[in-house]
Amino acid sequence: MVSVPGWLPVHQLLLAVAAAGSAAVALRLSGGAVGSRLRRRFVLGVPWGTFLSGAFVLAVYLFVQGGWSHPFSPTTIPYRAWSYFYPLGMLASGFAHAGMGHLVGNLVGTLAFGALAEYAWSHYPTERGVQTFTSPLTDPFVRIGAFVAGTLAVGVVTGLFVLGPAIGFSGVVFAFAGFALVRYPLATVVALVGARLLSLVYNALRYPTLTRGGETAFVTPWWADIAIQGHALGLFVGATLAAVLAERRGVRPSALALWLGTLLFSVSQGLWAVYVPLDGGRYRLYRAVGTALVFVLAALFASAATTSRRPLVERIDLSYREAALGLVAATALALALVAVPFNLFVVDDPGTGVTENNSVEVRDYTVFYAHDVPNQYVSSVDVGPLGDASRVNASGVIVVSESRQIWWEVVSTNRLAHDGRRRVGVGGLGWREAVVANYTGWKPVGNRSAYAVSLRRADAAPADRRLAYASPPRRAEPTVEGRNVSVVPGESFALRVTRDGRRAGTAPLPGENRTTAAGGITFVRDGAAVYATTENGTRVRVASRDRPGE
Repeated sequence: MVSVPGWLPVHQLLLAVAAAGSAAVALRLSGGAVGSRLRRRFVLGVPWGTFLSGAFVLAVYLFVQGGWSHPFSPTTIPYRAWSYFYPLGMLASGFAHAGMGHLVGNLVGTLAFGALAEYAWSHYPTERGVQTFTSPLTDPFVRIGAFVAGTLAVGVVTGLFVLGPAIGFSGVVFAFAGFALVRYPLATVVALVGARLLSLVYNALRYPTLTRGGETAFVTPWWADIAIQGHALGLFVGATLAAVLAERRGVRPSALALWLGTLLFSVSQGLWAVYVPLDGGRYRLYRAVGTALVFVLAALFASAATTSRRPLVERIDLSYREAALGLVAATALALALVAVPFNLFVVDDPGTGVTENNSVEVRDYTVFYAHDVPNQYVSSVDVGPLGDASRVNASGVIVVSESRQIWWEVVSTNRLAHDGRRRVGVGGLGWREAVVANYTGWKPVGNRSAYAVSLRRADAAPADRRLAYASPPRRAEPTVEGRNVSVVPGESFALRVTRDGRRAGTAPLPGENRTTAAGGITFVRDGAAVYATTENGTRVRVASRDRPGE
């Protein structure tokens, strides 16, 4: 029997050989048609502009966000679109990413839709009778540079006009898709499937085998993680540019194909998921309204690119197509302008909720834990109800930087309770540090959890962490021979015994397989549970650990 060395990546090699062999068969059967078609549009048949744009985004992740040394935990907070009063975040947000998965997803989308958009743009002039190198715009290398410059410009625009502290290249990816949709609608839908194939191959190479079982998880609705305004803005910008280009070139795609392609793409990419955030980490989804808007979007795109040039208003020489194109451009402008008031937000009072004990200072950042503290991220201009709408309360680990106009509940109390420990990274150009938040909680039977949160710098010893917050004591529901037991959180947890409202005794919460006593009750720790026992044989569970797996 042949023994395979453990270091040999058998599964990855099998996938690579199968994928390469399958592609080679398809290319051979095509008789070279694919390569010939690519070379007619691309220098050497390669979408150089797409690759260069992707390389720039990758460089931002590796060398600006620190992904080279921390590939799965890049610095993100300083590179979000916080406010016009913090230019670095606004300019970098369109190219930075929240993590490796976020980056890979957008790079895959860039390859799929960017290459198709670049094919529509072409490295060579497409007009009849126009020769290459007869002018700057017919120079293939200038056209490649123009494509890259346009891509970066769209990245800056989507960063400047995205709603809220967003991050990511997805605005540009959607602009690529919008550009490609107008010229090659059904090919764009095929590219969407192709992007999913690329993602599958990447994940199969990275995780060739996977063993999973049932587990608990803290999740938010998937649609609540979508920057729908930024995606829609990118899509409309790309479609507007493509429609203008198609008009200049005299190209008119099939109306039905464009309508269907736009509809399928929009539904697949969740552009129907119109939602608003509520309090307490809840969100409201307007599914019917969003679906209706997707149908309107498809009709609008089809009209802008395929409607006849018959005059609509003869007096001003306005055609039906120009009116439809103007409506698409106006929608893109409206999507951009709606973000302006929100991007004028600033930190009102950076000291609200901050004390010496509940916070850790890291250069210009303050990381603290607070419960039910008023949100200090408010509008800098008088915009009526908008300013009041931002005055909601926050509970969790909060990051503040007045100089960067950052005030953000980066980890909610519920999320911290689920995870038990979270690392909060802060930083800037050329530096990064982290603060570690720890949650410890015990849940009295029949009541809410009593918990404590501690903070420390990541480079400090665990013993140096400070108590940032302790919830009020919580009383267990069972009565033990006329006595009540409460869990008292703090740097170390305690059990308080009361009788008729008077304190009968207090004892430390026992360690694993240990016992303590107070007020005539002996407390026994058995794994993740604490039992109260008495001399007459009474035994009742009074509390259990929030996270019994610890």
